[in-house]
Amino acid sequence: MAPLLLLSLSLLALASASPSPPADEGSYIGVNIGTDLSDMPHPTQVVSLLKAQQIRHIRLYDADPGMLIALANTGIKVIISIPNDQLLGIGQSNSTAANWVKRNVIAHYPATTITAISVGSEVLTSLSNAAPVLVSAIKNVHAALLSSNLDRLIKVSTPLSTSLILDPFPPSQAFFNRSLNSVIVPLLSFLQSTNSYLMMNVYPYYDYMQSNGVIPLDYALFKPIPPNKEAVDANTLVRYSNAFDAMVDATYFAMAYLNFTNIPVLVTESGWPSKGETNEPDATLDNANTYNSNLIRHVLNKTGTPKRPGIAVSTYIYELYNEDIKAGSLSEKNWGLFNANGDPVYVLRLTNSGSVLANDTTNQTYCTAREGADPKMLQAALDWACGPGKIDCSPIKQGEACYEPDNVIAHANYAFDTYYHQTGNNPDACNFNGVASITTTDPSHGTCVFAGSRGNGKNGTSVNITAPSANSTTSSGIRSDLYYSRGIWSILTVMILNVANIL
Repeated sequence: MAPLLLLSLSLLALASASPSPPADEGSYIGVNIGTDLSDMPHPTQVVSLLKAQQIRHIRLYDADPGMLIALANTGIKVIISIPNDQLLGIGQSNSTAANWVKRNVIAHYPATTITAISVGSEVLTSLSNAAPVLVSAIKNVHAALLSSNLDRLIKVSTPLSTSLILDPFPPSQAFFNRSLNSVIVPLLSFLQSTNSYLMMNVYPYYDYMQSNGVIPLDYALFKPIPPNKEAVDANTLVRYSNAFDAMVDATYFAMAYLNFTNIPVLVTESGWPSKGETNEPDATLDNANTYNSNLIRHVLNKTGTPKRPGIAVSTYIYELYNEDIKAGSLSEKNWGLFNANGDPVYVLRLTNSGSVLANDTTNQTYCTAREGADPKMLQAALDWACGPGKIDCSPIKQGEACYEPDNVIAHANYAFDTYYHQTGNNPDACNFNGVASITTTDPSHGTCVFAGSRGNGKNGTSVNITAPSANSTTSSGIRSDLYYSRGIWSILTVMILNVANIL
């Protein structure tokens, strides 16, 4: 069986903007995108990664205009967010909320598929002084959408922490912290009246770490456990084989305790850290891989939960990138699926999930120099790729794996193919003014392994190569000037050729 790309989160079912999907509608996996990186990739490079990995749903922690512009006309569905530090102003002023919606929604919709607005995040547990205005802020944003006839297309909610749910097991006796009922009841009433969903951040990792051994690691990781080890709700006799389902069902029961029974749950964050401090021994690559792989499989299998079997519980993985400058412990910086340069942190184990991984390398393609291409035009294109094209050309420097054979065709093959793969195998990226073409023949040779080659990547699994950050000229942060320094004339040649093609 041909090796598969790392993380092609192909979404088996169509994603709907409706927050209240019918039982036969598929659930989906999304990904959160944090920005606490010292070398945050450019928005166009983030979108290239999303496309290459077939990630069709994302959540932003703000409404960054660069990201929203880059996402335009991609079909990727986006939850945008109002940061906590803007909550007070929006909660106290209709005009402030209207201006925010005008600037961050109306300016981009419908080219950018905004499906929901997250008003703050975990406000009731992290920003208690804003709790009194939370529901007002949500209503002000909704009113602004209503005035633009977008209220049925874009939903409004706020992510809550599961720590608000007291006595979460057994789930049937769970209830929200009663001291916050003055906020939670109006919130749920709003969600019900607008057909929206309750956003929850569900982290079995934290529950496991705080349980002092009461919660087994396998139960937290979705690992198979024998029936006699399953957790049983004594009131309903329902059996739970994993902590995630128990936490989601506790949310349903907590809402039912307040007489709200028809509000769906959307899990806006869930994941597992791949590295931690010495007092976090279970924050490991293997456990992060196990949890996220099993979570993806569980969600896409449309299993639902024991309380609501078959009902979609769509989930956003936390998160796309490791955030190296995020405040807090080591584990706080290591929840990502990718590093900033696009390298995968680990290879998800999804090979037994049917068609979840769509980027099968059986028909892998490459971009190489067209036979008979003019050497001067090849050199000009090569100079552009290694300069303004911002690919890492260090492997074709003297002494490196792809230096030999030392000729413009071989070096252009490497540069063209790297650029082609970092754009997500976009056919338009394999042209270079007519001197490049797509081929199914792997140009790798010896120790020189090209992007996308079946021999490339960890454990023999092909790894998607993504564009480096806009803040650096190579993925390693070292300027690749081997060819760029040969003269600005070649770059100008490419520019002239581009103009000639347009004319």
